[in-house]
Amino acid sequence: MSTGAAETDTQAEKVANTSGITVSSLKQALKEKLDAEYVEIEDMSGGCGQAFNAMIVSSQFENKNSLARHRLVNSALKAEIAAIHAWTPKCITPAEWWKKQGVGKT
Repeated sequence: MSTGAAETDTQAEKVANTSGITVSSLKQALKEKLDAEYVEIEDMSGGCGQAFNAMIVSSQFENKNSLARHRLVNSALKAEIAAIHAWTPKCITPAEWWKKQGVGKT
């Protein structure tokens, strides 16, 4: 019995979602607007485009606290966030990303 939920990002892109927001559109916007080096987006809504978790790596987060980083992202994605139900970003700098990966960037 199928639940109607997409099981992969590719399937989710093909599903007519209710918000018009997709994993791809969010990635593109973040890369363009925040010059993000790495973006990982997960659609938590089963493909309907209503709830997303994000990992965003950008040098624009340097010297900003967590609140300032989230405000920067929310400002960059104002229209997209208004169209969805839930948005949970994790915003880190490239140095924090490399440390998290256990690799020293040389």
